[in-house]
Amino acid sequence: MQKKRTTIVLFSGDYDKAMAAYIIANGAAAYDHEVTIFHTFWGLNALRKDGDVEVQKSGMEKMFGKMMPKGADKMGLSKMNFGGLGQKMIKGVMKKHNAMELPNLIEMAQEQDVKLVACTMTMDLLGLHKEELLEEIEYAGVAAYLADAEDGNVNLFI
Repeated sequence: MQKKRTTIVLFSGDYDKAMAAYIIANGAAAYDHEVTIFHTFWGLNALRKDGDVEVQKSGMEKMFGKMMPKGADKMGLSKMNFGGLGQKMIKGVMKKHNAMELPNLIEMAQEQDVKLVACTMTMDLLGLHKEELLEEIEYAGVAAYLADAEDGNVNLFI
């Protein structure tokens, strides 16, 4: 019997939406689904390393790099962000309820062999380099995502 497949396009760069994507991905992997998360546009921020990475960039690439959060833990909330205060509040509530934070959910996904894919076209557009992203992820374009999604039992856009 063939495994069920779950594919998720993570377009959003919002902390809470990325958390939802990773909670669903980890749940699907726990139910023995073959899971792919295709990170595109602002969703690529979930894969950025936390901190500065030395790479050669053009002026526009440097500007994008400064405007985007460095790492999953620095992404803002979709609602009630209040200049970062909302994110601190939600993290406090999460800690109180022993909920996993986004970086831990990403690590868990990697441990469960969830396929994390960075969109190469978007990386080119935003001036992101492989050195700036997490280790042990894949790089592909939309055709590779569509090939995974074609046989998907669950396909989500977040």
